[in-house]
Amino acid sequence: MRLTYHTFDLQLKHTFTIAHDSRDVQQTLIVQLSDGVHSGFGEATSNPYYGITIGNMIATLDMVKDIVEKGKYGSAEDLWTMVHPLLRDNSFAQCALDEAAQDYFAQKKGQKLYESWGLSPDHIPMTNFTIGIDTVEKMVEKMKELPWPIYKIKLGTNEDLRIVQELRKNTDALFRVDANCGWTAEKTIELAPQLAVLGVEFIEQPLPADDIEGMKKVFAASALPVIADESCIVEEDVEQCHGLFHGINIKLTKCGGPTAALRMIAQARSLGMKTMVGCMTETSVGISAIAHLLPLLDYVDMDGSLLIRNDPATGVTFDFGKVIYARGNGTGAALKPEFL
Repeated sequence: MRLTYHTFDLQLKHTFTIAHDSRDVQQTLIVQLSDGVHSGFGEATSNPYYGITIGNMIATLDMVKDIVEKGKYGSAEDLWTMVHPLLRDNSFAQCALDEAAQDYFAQKKGQKLYESWGLSPDHIPMTNFTIGIDTVEKMVEKMKELPWPIYKIKLGTNEDLRIVQELRKNTDALFRVDANCGWTAEKTIELAPQLAVLGVEFIEQPLPADDIEGMKKVFAASALPVIADESCIVEEDVEQCHGLFHGINIKLTKCGGPTAALRMIAQARSLGMKTMVGCMTETSVGISAIAHLLPLLDYVDMDGSLLIRNDPATGVTFDFGKVIYARGNGTGAALKPEFL
């Protein structure tokens, strides 16, 4: 077994701005796990907010490279458990390795990844397309550039209501809004009924993750459902979100990959909560891994590959929000030959 790293600077089509970050380039690490016949691919992007760099992901993976390359494990789940004690402080690195392992073992079985999990893609949610914070005029331009049935609108400004009002004038699409911890409980409760009238489906992470008392107020009084993001990072967070949020948005990079995400989804569903998976501006490698979780999800935000100009990979594609799986087994993702 051989573990190989590939790094890329992804050029974004537009400056991507949220409440606590703005960027034009996204660095990413793609991990390749190969036995000479089958190659599994996984990915994690760098993230300054969480202190994640390409360098510290590679350094972390180097700590387990010997374990990985000896190949003394029979499944992605076995490998996840074996390396987790050494990777627990860098979930992004564990995610990239876990996606690669899940892809690899599904390919060895001759199955698509969702098939190896016993799932069927007969009923899967459409993905939203994200509109980052910008001038209203540029946000409208972004919508017109890519007509889509569902938009997720990044908010967290002093003009959030006006932004949604102006965007609504230009589309009949369903809206979701994401404040990225930028609001107060009072503002959320005040805006929710007005946003509902404007065709907003739910509010994602309105308050900072540590504002528990504020979320109790919002959960009790909001006219719209609220979905946890920054409040739900790892498995232990799911139960703590129960009674504060109506659902959770899982990021594979934050929880350690699909193996952990499957457990989080099962726990959330057992608690009667909605399930969603989001992306971190990954290429088609990371986005294709997310696609195989769709049969278990109520919502999905997997538009990362649509936000970049120079995707080095192939994988799932999209038709007006509908996900089209790649033909190959595993996740169906692969690096384009010129990038290998």
